[in-house]
Amino acid sequence: MKESYDYIIVGGGSSGCVAAARLATASDARVLLLEGGHSHRHPLLDMPPGIFKMINGSKFMRYHRTVPQEHLNNRVHDIPQGNVLGGGSSVNAQVYMRGRPSDYDEWHELLRGDNDYPGWGWKDVLPHFRGMEGNNRLQNDLHGSEGPLLVSDPGHVEDLSRWFVQSVQAMGEPYNHDFNGPAQRGVGFYQFMNRRGKRSSAAYAFIAPLEGRKNFRLELNARVSKINIENGIAKSVTFRDKSGAERIAHAGREIIMAAGALVTPQLLMLSGIGDAAQLKAHGIACLADLPGVGQNLIDHPEVPIIAIANGRYGYFKQGVGWRMIRNGLQFRLFGSGPILSAGVEAGAFVNPIDPDDEPSIQAFCVPIVYLDRDILTLVENTYGLTITTVVIKPKSRGFVKLRSSNPEDMPLVSPNLLKHPDDMRTMIEGQRYFLKAFGKPPLAGKFTKVAIPDPANISDEAIATHCKRFVKTNYHPSGTCRMGPTGDSMAVLDTRLRVRGVERLRVCDLSAMPNINAGNTNAPAMMMGSRCAELILQQN
Repeated sequence: MKESYDYIIVGGGSSGCVAAARLATASDARVLLLEGGHSHRHPLLDMPPGIFKMINGSKFMRYHRTVPQEHLNNRVHDIPQGNVLGGGSSVNAQVYMRGRPSDYDEWHELLRGDNDYPGWGWKDVLPHFRGMEGNNRLQNDLHGSEGPLLVSDPGHVEDLSRWFVQSVQAMGEPYNHDFNGPAQRGVGFYQFMNRRGKRSSAAYAFIAPLEGRKNFRLELNARVSKINIENGIAKSVTFRDKSGAERIAHAGREIIMAAGALVTPQLLMLSGIGDAAQLKAHGIACLADLPGVGQNLIDHPEVPIIAIANGRYGYFKQGVGWRMIRNGLQFRLFGSGPILSAGVEAGAFVNPIDPDDEPSIQAFCVPIVYLDRDILTLVENTYGLTITTVVIKPKSRGFVKLRSSNPEDMPLVSPNLLKHPDDMRTMIEGQRYFLKAFGKPPLAGKFTKVAIPDPANISDEAIATHCKRFVKTNYHPSGTCRMGPTGDSMAVLDTRLRVRGVERLRVCDLSAMPNINAGNTNAPAMMMGSRCAELILQQN
């Protein structure tokens, strides 16, 4: 029997969930959502800090490893991606960030040369953000309070987070009560996609309400291997279901790619869409010669500053032994305590080079000594603080390429973090800036030492060496199938998210971004899914 739907969405991450929900509820069109990962329903995924128990080696994460990075002394580092319904929204730290209006007005300037341009400026995307948002504090021209995505202030704030906010204010930065408000600059507390100790992922906010709808079908553990194209038209999708059986699902209207900025270009190339020479090298017939597929990989680079506390400050040992029992009881009985925290509560947006210009660095204040694979043996696991500095408008660009023609082989990924000299300069100044915070009260006097980088040597060369050793992804890969106007030879998509040269095929995830937004990318991914569904519905 032929398995047929109107719309097939490949990838149940943040953008795919939103696109599926909008298409399924707008009419009786039959929608199939294919997610290669697992169910999002797990108690450790639901509670704000639970992912720290699962981030290493969890089945809910898929770990891409970069090719050796020559400019980082051939380092290889990980890029974890969600392997679960809801994608990043089910496994991230839940920070709600949209970027700033100038990000999208930049898109507008890049894209408006298209004859069929639908609008990608701030005024065009803001209604999607507002419509999705259910904010527990803000309701105004920039924020919505009735949407399904629950956005809240931090339910618990550690002293280290408060002290960070006060110390950065002492350095001259303004207090910002809303990083998604009129101005991004300043220091303050983030808002988060959760409510009363439960994560509000794209899976909960958008897919859970579809349960029982006859026109919507969800397939978990469904690994797509190919989009089948006939006479220039995307007709069907080949995938293996959770039993291992190979199936083909046909799409009567459109196929929408939402597998993320690393897997979406891989699947396009496996299907014959990409650079003709690369496809030929892997024995794949080229059906649409689009050299931009897999190019323009953009990610936010992050580098840590780690300090060792002289008292029992922060979250060290809060998840083990009697403290774990106490915190669990406090959460269950009173709905309060550390379990309400996502592990990061405060942050800042600053421009250390030109304070009058828009912020160039985002900081995350994490009230623990955060030990990843590169730091594990170098810094004591004890009470302390990690301040992560992030270059939010990087100029470095990388790529995604095929490793082979086998869909089971993960792609070759080279993000080239900090390769552009301007990115390195910005990061060096960001590190210097936040090192100064440890000398301002109330943070001053709370630490025995700054473990990394060495505060006794903050020369450009020393900090650059530190950055090359410890830089890693901020988990925001984007741009690998970017939109562009007519005449842009490297643009994979037109401005309505349609794959050039192939009918009835679109991309709605972060790979479609022409440039990355200044801040966390999860809310923008949801906006992309909503905007894609709107564009589809407008033409039907």
